[in-house]
Amino acid sequence: MTLLSALGGATWRLSGHLARHFSQTARSRERPGGEELSRLRLDDLAPTALSAGGLELLFGLSPCLLALRAARRRVARLLLQAGRSGVQGERAELLRAAEVRDIPVLRPRRQKLDALCRYQVHQGVCMEVSPLRPRPWTEAGEARPGDDPQQLWLVLEGLQDPRNLGAVLRSAYFLGVDKVITSRRNSCPLTPVVSKASAGAMEVMDVFFTDHLAGFLQAKARQGWLVAGTVGCPGPEVPGSSEIPITSCLEFLWDRPTLLVLGNEGSGLSPEVQASCQLLLSILPGRQLPPGLESLNVSVAAGILLHSICSQRKGFPEEKKRGQHLQDPECSATAKGPRLPQHPGLSSGSERERQDGG
Repeated sequence: MTLLSALGGATWRLSGHLARHFSQTARSRERPGGEELSRLRLDDLAPTALSAGGLELLFGLSPCLLALRAARRRVARLLLQAGRSGVQGERAELLRAAEVRDIPVLRPRRQKLDALCRYQVHQGVCMEVSPLRPRPWTEAGEARPGDDPQQLWLVLEGLQDPRNLGAVLRSAYFLGVDKVITSRRNSCPLTPVVSKASAGAMEVMDVFFTDHLAGFLQAKARQGWLVAGTVGCPGPEVPGSSEIPITSCLEFLWDRPTLLVLGNEGSGLSPEVQASCQLLLSILPGRQLPPGLESLNVSVAAGILLHSICSQRKGFPEEKKRGQHLQDPECSATAKGPRLPQHPGLSSGSERERQDGG
């Protein structure tokens, strides 16, 4: 009898504990074991040691698609968000390319992709890939001035913001820059964030590095290249540049192979690199500027400078044809805009980003 009473008391205490547990979970609107079940549900994608395996997570539709097309990276897995309404268009192309290359395809949930990407805008597409690194500039090939008088290389000294670098690479590829050279020291690496900011242009652009940027510029100048640096508004005196002419980018004549040199976001060109330039280009403002607004964001400046130079390239529409083109009804303000030949995957990037949330 005593044993039965003890068992009954223990059972009552256990049932009371369970009742309190379930009532607490009910009050908190959680299912019993909800947290653990939620963890298990999100762990359906077995993690891989990305850093230990020398891999990184590329995210975004255009970066992943262009990386597969360019085939410069080793691809371990393609992660395509589960639950999206159908797999069509470029997502279907991703699946076909993965199948051809025997790349495993997994369909994780949105929460898992969000966590893997640290809540970057992934558009439901990620890939585990090997890193993409700049190559030594000695592999860029010996392009001599006599080969093509309208060669343009973009040289970047110490760009550190990945989104700035990505935006610069996107403009450079769009406008026809032949090669990009970066300084090895104090420069942002070619990360997935850079690739996403470039809308995937990083995956197809030729990017090289040099350990001694000033020496590289001086060597190219001896070969007959024009080394054109950049500077803010020429109002204040530019230190160390008294012997270097400053001209507006609108007055620059592109008549020989040119290296356009852009500096760090905060400090601009270093004195050593600036002293290696033969010319300094400037963007003139449209009004009197207050202190602190004398310069532009480096990616914005890059787009303006590159367009002012590349619009002189043979093959760009002549002014007359350009005016006729703008009068075309299909190119009116209500139309989608002129259809220009672009790299597949870059042509509709902006529209695709708007549709997919960035």
